[in-house]
Amino acid sequence: MQDTAKSIFKTWWGAGLTILLAVILIFITAIGFYFFASVKKSKLELSQAGLKLSGQQYNSAAAGDHYWLGADKAKITIVEFGDFACPACQKTFFTIREISLKYKNDIKFIWRDYPIVHDYSVLLALAGRCAGEQGLFWPMHDKLFPNQGVNTADQLFILANQIGADATRFNDCLIKQKYLPQIQKDLSDGQAFGNTGTPTYFINGYKIAGDIPYDVFVKIIEGLKK
Repeated sequence: MQDTAKSIFKTWWGAGLTILLAVILIFITAIGFYFFASVKKSKLELSQAGLKLSGQQYNSAAAGDHYWLGADKAKITIVEFGDFACPACQKTFFTIREISLKYKNDIKFIWRDYPIVHDYSVLLALAGRCAGEQGLFWPMHDKLFPNQGVNTADQLFILANQIGADATRFNDCLIKQKYLPQIQKDLSDGQAFGNTGTPTYFINGYKIAGDIPYDVFVKIIEGLKK
């Protein structure tokens, strides 16, 4: 049997088969190293940027019906659990707006309420959603952060008027706390994900907490686009 096997490998087709199998093995190994290197590189870049990635992906952070900007079927999804009364959220607000415009065809940015900073944080979240039912969530979002410190219903009515909301409808919605269940759902989900503060981001499911500078956001997005 051994002599027969040796004679087969001495033939041209036996040698050819051996070479073919070797090439396939090398190809499979190369693909494996490529994907491993890509994943390792992405995590390394995030780590070098001073970010802490969670050990697992929270893909469900983006699930549900939420206010969003960008492209619906984007490759990159950024979910922010934020509070309109949060100073760090205010700081990153300008970064997010720039990122949302620069990469409007590459990312889907989703806002979720996580009102934990002040006792009036829920009121601000309600204002955003009451404006949202009139198709004005983002204009209110963009008013609340530059006017951080607003904390009464009367002040919110003024902002609502400035963005062109129907005052009667907005007031009725705010007084009745119409969207409190949706805000509580966001809060409950954030707690389930282990969020301890704001802002907390989920970028393609990976949790990153705290203020992320503009250049770091760009680095992350450019890396994920590849």
